[in-house]
Amino acid sequence: MTNKDNIGTKPPESETLDNELSTAKGLWTNIKVFIAELLDIRADTDRESTVEAIKKDISFKGHNAWILIFSIFVASIGLNVGSTAVVIGAMLISPLMGPIVGIGLSIAINDVDTLKRSFINLGVMVLLSVLTAYIYFLISPIKEETPELLSRTAPTILDVLVAVFGGLALIVAKTKKGTIASVIFGVAIATALMPPLCTVGYGLAIGNFAYAGGALYLFSINAVFIALSTFVVSKLLGFPLVKYANQKRRKRIAQIASIVAIVVIVPSIILFVNLLRIQVFESKAKEYTAKVVKYNGTETIKSEQDFKKKEIEVYLIGKVVPKETIEIWKDGLNNYEALKGSKLIIHQGTNDSGDISLLSSQVKSGILEDLYLKNQEVIENKDAQISFLENELLKYKQGDFSFEEISKELKINYEEVESLNYANTISTNFKKTDTIPTFNVTWDSKTKNATKIADAQKIQKWLSLRLKLDTLAVRSLN
Repeated sequence: MTNKDNIGTKPPESETLDNELSTAKGLWTNIKVFIAELLDIRADTDRESTVEAIKKDISFKGHNAWILIFSIFVASIGLNVGSTAVVIGAMLISPLMGPIVGIGLSIAINDVDTLKRSFINLGVMVLLSVLTAYIYFLISPIKEETPELLSRTAPTILDVLVAVFGGLALIVAKTKKGTIASVIFGVAIATALMPPLCTVGYGLAIGNFAYAGGALYLFSINAVFIALSTFVVSKLLGFPLVKYANQKRRKRIAQIASIVAIVVIVPSIILFVNLLRIQVFESKAKEYTAKVVKYNGTETIKSEQDFKKKEIEVYLIGKVVPKETIEIWKDGLNNYEALKGSKLIIHQGTNDSGDISLLSSQVKSGILEDLYLKNQEVIENKDAQISFLENELLKYKQGDFSFEEISKELKINYEEVESLNYANTISTNFKKTDTIPTFNVTWDSKTKNATKIADAQKIQKWLSLRLKLDTLAVRSLN
């Protein structure tokens, strides 16, 4: 073959490479198309129906008002007695979500009228909820601070994340053709709008304004981030803006909506960052205390973290830790970015006896309470183990058998038996006390005494073999 014949043709290796590249490009194109179809929600979004449904849910009068009052009562009872199931049930029937979603949507579509209506209805809902909870806790004889109540008095970064992703799930579910009710119910439970309002009423009823303020703060966080999520999704899905005939009014409303959006978004970002910093500080402080603050013969009883003061307090009991070791612990804080500039404060006794007499009365009270709770748990566990072993021992003595099965088998073999009773008989010869499984047999009146005696002996041998018991008694009652 001449050189002229090779002009314009590719070697086999080049053609194979081109085919592989073409196949790879086709595969990558198919993957992109699949991912786009998988995550695309625009095609299945019903914008007009969504706006109409959200506006309808904003309304708060008549039935919704009574539903809210009753659900607040239910939630307050659940929080009062520490019942999670009751609180969840109350959250499912609460209509609090409507105005919050309405605020986010109205800002996104420049609908000032809907925004005003949403704010008014949300304010009335909050006021009515707090008032209802306040009345309940005021007349309730139980004023104990349950874990369900205390958990709603201070927000964390987790509450923000739940509100953000819960709000996103909620608005996405609402925009779908054929609303996904299960998602809406799930978001109502996860974001937990109602319990904080009940806790506000509880704090006001007992005069603890710190509880009331913390709970109201938690509710505000949930509400803001749900509204913010609604705003973002509505913008991304291209919900049409409300049209106004007046050009000046349209511009003014657009400016108002933008200002409200900025007022909501900027503080939300600042709040998120601050809560994240607090959470990271507390998490790293606990990690540092658990891994680094250790000394042979010493036990950590309690540790506290204060983000505002940048302080980590650790309470030790046992041998006294040398100052050199404590200085090493303090210098080690600089190895953690989140703990730089923090102050480590060590509280301990002054002798090797582990005496806590030099600690403050408040600290001693907390330590003793922790020790009491730990000992109480140990005692309860031991009581449970003893109860379990007693039941197992009783089963062993009884052979752990089915009385119903035994009685049926007995009746098949001995038709003359009219009834059968079983009990453990405690007997003693004043030297030894024993528990004997005893079966009491009642015979048919026509059965002869000789037959009764002979059959009773046979039944005793059969039951001893059947139940694997060395000691067993069978008695004839007639």
